[in-house]
Amino acid sequence: MSAHQHEHQAHDTHHDDHGIHFSVKDYAVGFLLAVVLTAIPFWLVMGQVLPSPRITAFVILAFAAVQVVVHMVYFLHLNAKNEEGWSLLALVFTAALVMIVLSGSVWVMFHLDTNMMPAPTAAEMRTMP
Repeated sequence: MSAHQHEHQAHDTHHDDHGIHFSVKDYAVGFLLAVVLTAIPFWLVMGQVLPSPRITAFVILAFAAVQVVVHMVYFLHLNAKNEEGWSLLALVFTAALVMIVLSGSVWVMFHLDTNMMPAPTAAEMRTMP
């Protein structure tokens, strides 16, 4: 066996099946799931199926969360196998940071609104002792 063949054979053995291997069937399944996850909330709103707008909003948010997962798995190919799980770990870390920033911002704004007293008007100043 020549050195080139041996190098080629050694190169082939290092290729584990870590690549992204998605077929047209996988994309079709993702597309159909995305369409269904869009059509159902549309029907819920247009048909006023649920008893209150608040319940409808929560159901739509749940469908949106599921659709985000469908898009990440079927179209962005994020799963624990790709890049030894680092892409999924980076996504989870990013989501955690976004949640911390958003919840902290809402918390600060809520407490500023409740703890800050408005300046008294001229009429209120005249009635103060």
